[in-house]
Amino acid sequence: MCLTLRNLYAKRNMGCSGSSHAKPNRIVKKIIRKPKPWKHPQPITRSQLMQLREEFWDTAPHYGGKKEIWDALRAAAEADLDLAQAIVDSGGIIVHNTDMTVCYDETGTKYELPKYVLSEPTNMIRYD
Repeated sequence: MCLTLRNLYAKRNMGCSGSSHAKPNRIVKKIIRKPKPWKHPQPITRSQLMQLREEFWDTAPHYGGKKEIWDALRAAAEADLDLAQAIVDSGGIIVHNTDMTVCYDETGTKYELPKYVLSEPTNMIRYD
């Protein structure tokens, strides 16, 4: 999945939903926030959540993008908010959604992260 920032801005300028008056040459730094509470389709245990996360991080680089960006995104996803912000800022990662579910690298390659790698579901089973 490769969507460049140029294409993103072109879509915005064509009047697609979510349009804004942001200038294409100016990227506004977004402050990372915790994802909104969410529910997994079925209640899962911590070990099942950890398995889902491992499977995602093991396969994500095979869908495109740079390994070093995926590594930085993983480190940010597993860190507290202040450290996560420092990681994405120093890695040249452009955070499109403040919850980090959509990010871009400096070349415009899109990286999508599922919520389950960023936070725990509200219906997680607290015992294994």
